[in-house]
Amino acid sequence: MEQLILVCGKWSFYRNSWFFLVDKSKGGRVVGAGRKTSFMQLMRMVCEEFGLDLNKEEVQLSYLLPKKVLDSLPADTPPVFICNSTQFLAYLQQIKTETTRLCVEIQTKSTEGKPMEEDSSDGSQQSSPGAEEIWPENRNDDGEDTSRFDYCDDPDGASSDDEEYGTTKGRFAKEEDDGDGMNGSGNQIPEFRGCGSVDLVVGERFNTKTELELRLKMLTVALKFDYNVGNSTPTLLTAKCWVEGCSWRVRATTVGQSPAFYIKTYVQHHSCSITERSARARQATYKILGCLYKDFVGGVGQRVLPSHVADGLNRRYGLRVDYWKAHRSLRFARQLVSGSFESGYQDLPTYLYMIRRANPGTLTKLEVDDADRFKYLFIAFSASIHGFRFMRKVVVVDGTFLQGKYRGTLLIATTQDGNFNIFPIAFGIVDTENDESWEWFFTQLHRVIPDDEELAVISDRHGSISRAIAIVYPLASRGVCTYHFRKNVMLKFRGKESYKLVKKAAAAYRLVDFNLIFAQIQALDPELHNYLVNADVRWWTRVHFPGNRYNFTTSNIAECMNKVLSDARGYPIVELVDEARSMLTRWFAARRRKASLMKTFLTTGVEKLLESRVDNSKLWTAQEIDDDQIQVTCGGILHVVNITARMCTCRRFDLDKIPCVHALAAALSANIPRVTLAHPYHRAESVSNAYAKVVMPRDISQPAPQVVSDKVCKPPKLRQPPGRPKNSRIKGVLEVVMDRKRPRKEHSCSKCHQSGHNRTTCEA
Repeated sequence: MEQLILVCGKWSFYRNSWFFLVDKSKGGRVVGAGRKTSFMQLMRMVCEEFGLDLNKEEVQLSYLLPKKVLDSLPADTPPVFICNSTQFLAYLQQIKTETTRLCVEIQTKSTEGKPMEEDSSDGSQQSSPGAEEIWPENRNDDGEDTSRFDYCDDPDGASSDDEEYGTTKGRFAKEEDDGDGMNGSGNQIPEFRGCGSVDLVVGERFNTKTELELRLKMLTVALKFDYNVGNSTPTLLTAKCWVEGCSWRVRATTVGQSPAFYIKTYVQHHSCSITERSARARQATYKILGCLYKDFVGGVGQRVLPSHVADGLNRRYGLRVDYWKAHRSLRFARQLVSGSFESGYQDLPTYLYMIRRANPGTLTKLEVDDADRFKYLFIAFSASIHGFRFMRKVVVVDGTFLQGKYRGTLLIATTQDGNFNIFPIAFGIVDTENDESWEWFFTQLHRVIPDDEELAVISDRHGSISRAIAIVYPLASRGVCTYHFRKNVMLKFRGKESYKLVKKAAAAYRLVDFNLIFAQIQALDPELHNYLVNADVRWWTRVHFPGNRYNFTTSNIAECMNKVLSDARGYPIVELVDEARSMLTRWFAARRRKASLMKTFLTTGVEKLLESRVDNSKLWTAQEIDDDQIQVTCGGILHVVNITARMCTCRRFDLDKIPCVHALAAALSANIPRVTLAHPYHRAESVSNAYAKVVMPRDISQPAPQVVSDKVCKPPKLRQPPGRPKNSRIKGVLEVVMDRKRPRKEHSCSKCHQSGHNRTTCEA
């Protein structure tokens, strides 16, 4: 005998997970049950414990799978509903290994009554004519009279009192339980199937005949049988079990001129053996399995694998699905949710129009070739265009490959706000990274961010980016990602010591420090020195950079954007763009709220960094030179700080994230407020203004004009490369090593404890 913990409440789906909201007024109960306890006996115990009346209330029993089982399933796997004695025995077996409470959901039945009558043209009700006048086919293929079902002509699914297929009263009145959850014919009683059942109900409405046929196929796959179609016309559909003489059958017709079909006759019990009816399964195609999985099993996100689909279908319906059929089922289920890749390109002009209508000032550009095939896409939301005015004039660009059917490349332009958060500016989708695509992207970006001598553009060392910047942004300063640059150095010139020197040279603030490090590199490896000179020191060093790149030494913020959108990169193009829009909507709302809570003059991120610098700055000596300049002595090194020009000889004043410690020391000695030294874009007011505008979803209140909907955008030409499609780039050996946080252990000699040799070759 097992102790069952009963709790009343209801299920709720929140943030891709299921939660059970407990009804505290009803409390919980503990009852005993064993393997000999039938499902009907359990229902009676539940009703007695909570004082329920099955004539007025419907009861559903369910439980959530244990955590160790859910860890191997998608996060949105629904709770398991107990519908019969077999499923109750499975629950008893489950709680032997891990205690799980039994959730009781109680719903009040709708008011019972006669079927609704159709209104006459003048609004008065009139009695229904006889069944023969409405439904001329009152006999099925076997010659049996079905007129008693045909009187259930309510399109909303209501039925007469003697055919209560949709309520508990009718089911309990019709079915006699023999103690094992079976009715007299040996079939399981279908009550309490739980939410999301594929079963049919007399009076159920289907918008089209195709929708009805789809439900029939899903039903046969879920219940493991097949059917033969008797009559199939634009107004009538009849089907019965494929086993000769079986009682299962269904009949559906239309009402009036409407194309909708209504279930008029449904005998849901089989008189044939389960071994006979399950011997044929023609409907178990990947499309039907995809519909079943999407509607009744789990999610279809990019993290869901075919193995998850196969396991979910097996647990829910007992279906054994091989890997490739599960793969096709998952792909079809994703098409049902997000649309096909072809429809994504077809809907793109309408989507862009609705986005511009919802976000006035948004810049979009869609370019197609002579055959109306997609070529390029550019989009910059009005909120990002407005917010960039309150940012430092540094733009980081990068590209990453897409994983959808038609591939392509996603181009991103980003910057950083005053609180050190990533601020997306624009998105572009092109075929590949080449001279033409990057020049087109920068041409569109020029409409948002004009060319300026104070502008800096940071990227990797892609040749097409350099050529495009030289054409579109000739006045802007060009910088490369120092991480990618150092990685190239490591690949070409093996040596740990030279790599460290290059890293120091790139990050040096003072020209004296850079010259000293560069001389060491020349002495250590002249070939590396020549390579660094030919790479143009203005691009990869901080001290020689002609403009202001501040703390933007790498393209990490653009790489982070690629990571955030990694799942969406496999979506159809409309879903990809909308996912980026949804991300901006979420980020802008959260940061706008966070900026409104800032109580300091500077942003929260700057205040945290200042805390670690103020104490050190008080230990140094500062001496006034004139009204504008102050000298600061730090570790024997003299730094000159120009307060008015906002410059220091270490080049860290107004070039780093915040004022350098030397400027802080000078400000403290001269009683200058530290906040006046900070960059204006690091003030809380600037961050609040940057996120003042909202990013709205597309406006679907009105249809797009005919001139927009008539635009044609076909998918690009698909050239499938040889081999299996890859969803991730294969990293090199050095990349794998550099990604590890812990450096490789440096072995030392056991005799002299010096590195570079062992005790065998030691000369000591």
